[in-house]
Parts: sequence; structure tokens; C-alpha cells
Amino acid sequence: MISNQILQTTVDGLKNITKMELGVIDTEGKILAATFKEPVEFKAAAANFTSSPADSQEIQGHQFFKVYDELQLEYIVVAQGGSENAYTVGKIASFQIQNLLVAYKERFDKDNFIKNLLLDNLLLVDIYNRSQKLRIETDARRIAIVAEAVNDKENNSLEAVRSLFAGRTKDFITAVDEDNIIVIRDMAQGEDYEDVARAANQIYDLFVAKGHKNLHVSYGTIVGEIREVSRSYKEAKMALDVGKIFFDERSVIAYSELGIGRLIYQLPIPLCKMFIKEIFDGKSPDDFDEETITTINKFFENSLNVSETSRQLYIHRNTLVYRLDKLQKTTGLDLRVFEDAITFKIALMVVKYMKYMEDFDF
Repeated sequence: MISNQILQTTVDGLKNITKMELGVIDTEGKILAATFKEPVEFKAAAANFTSSPADSQEIQGHQFFKVYDELQLEYIVVAQGGSENAYTVGKIASFQIQNLLVAYKERFDKDNFIKNLLLDNLLLVDIYNRSQKLRIETDARRIAIVAEAVNDKENNSLEAVRSLFAGRTKDFITAVDEDNIIVIRDMAQGEDYEDVARAANQIYDLFVAKGHKNLHVSYGTIVGEIREVSRSYKEAKMALDVGKIFFDERSVIAYSELGIGRLIYQLPIPLCKMFIKEIFDGKSPDDFDEETITTINKFFENSLNVSETSRQLYIHRNTLVYRLDKLQKTTGLDLRVFEDAITFKIALMVVKYMKYMEDFDF
């Protein structure tokens, strides 16, 4: 089904060219798109025309034309006036709507295929058979980009992203839920991850321009087979979640940049709880005061360098040493020792992961 917005754009464009007032109505006479200056009632005329065997007919001083979806009557195009010119323009308009219907139907079929591909709802043999039928290359290089839709229930963001990449006819842009928009980007000869990052940033900038805040965009790895596209999608989805947990300050993140966060994200919660209990003996990093948390973070930022950390915190070196000694007594971990520092850092990341999972009820 073509959106009413597209139908309105079409009749507006045709009117600008032909200077003819045009409209598109459904089989019950409801106006879907029109350029008429004054409201017109088409309910009775539509009923008479749909029951008529004719594909075109003059009714109430207007030219009526039928537009079919295969054998099903889908739209009625109306051209104002009974002249030969009105008939010609109406015929052109109905031909244009018919071609749009075919194009959108093909896009719907491809969109439906891509959705099922991403969700692993297709057998391997079906993937290749349907790809061939829909004229989709099976061995092209592709990558999945996922962007938060920010509760975009009206699909405005989806259409905006499609418009952004309108010139890229081999890309697929879809959504499997209300939360995310998915771009399956076709990688042309010579394109690499820098091009993918640039496209991801374009999507982010588009959403920012639309007024969205605190959103994230992620992408997976490049795959060479149509059957592997779902893997790239899952990687991008993971990158979106891991990025929000451990790299919240970054708006765009790649699956290949997740580091140890990728491993922690895949840990079962019971194992995480056991690890935290072992490290903090039932305590939580949330119990530390703000001064301690600031000291820990700054110490890690400066690669365990006591002098540089004390300088940036504007405190005496001995004060920092005192705080680290106090933390050691509390946790049994000396952050000046590399092995203990690594253990503590991982523990902090595990706690962030657990809190994220609890907050979003995963």
C-alpha cells in the first residue's frame, strides 16, 4: 500500500506539470490525496464506478480511472472536467499510480524478505531461492547499521533515513520493531569501514537535526554472503547495547571496538553476581562515596600513575596514597598492583552491566 503522503506528492507534481486538478480516492469514495480547491463528495460516484465493468468513465463532470493491484481494485484516480485533456491527464496519472503500486509492492516483498532474513526465519535454501526471485545479489559485501528509533511510532524516522540514502538503490532500510531502524548497506568496490562510520554518523546527525537526544548508532562487521547478513545485524545490536552500557559518551560505535565489554555482555547474571560477591564480599561499588569513585576513575584514566592522578585531582600525593590504602583495606585490592587494578576494573564493568540488565528487565 502506498502512503497517502506519497500519493499527495504525486498528484501535486502532476498538477504542477499539467495544471489539471487531480485526486486519488479509495473504492468507498474516501479522498486519499487531492489538489481540488473545494471539497467534493465521491461516495455515490465511487459506488457506481466500482460496480461498472469500465476501466474509465465520466461521472459528475469528472474523469474516473481504475488502478488495480493485480486483479484487485485498489485506487480510483479522478481528473476534474470532462474534456479530452482531462481524460489524457487522468490516464497519465493512473498509469503513474499503477507503476508506483508495482514498485511499492516489490519493495514490500524485498522488505519482508530482509526482515525474515534478519530474524533468522528462513531456511538456507529459501534464502537463496527468494534472493534469486527478488533479484537480490547473494554474494555482495554488506554490513548492518542499527539506529535507535526513539519510540518513532509513526515511522517518520524510517522514511527520513530512506530519503537520506535514496540514491543508494542496493541498500535495504527497514525496521523489525518500533525501537530500531536497520540499514543493510551494500558495500561498493573500494568502500571500507571508514565509509560505514561516515554513513552511521550521517544517520546520527539526521536524528539530532530532528530533535532527538541521547540516541546511539552502531554497526557490525562486513559480510560477503546474503546468509551472513543476520550475523552482522546481531553484532550491530550487541554493539548498540554494549555501547550504551560501557561507552555511553560515544554516539556511534562499531562491533569491532567493544573490547572486553563484548565478553562481559555475554556473561550470565548468576555468574556476575558470584564474581561481585567474591570481589567485594557482598558490598557494591555504589556504596563508595563520590570522592572514592572520582579517585578510582581518575587513577584508571591516568594508567595507574600516582603523580599524574594527584596532580589532576589537585591533592597531595600522600593524600592519594592514603585513599588507595583505605580502598585496599575495604576491598582487599591494591589498585597500584596491575593484577588487582585489572580485577577491580572488570568488577566495575560487571556491576554496570548488571545494573543495565536490571533497569531494562532483560
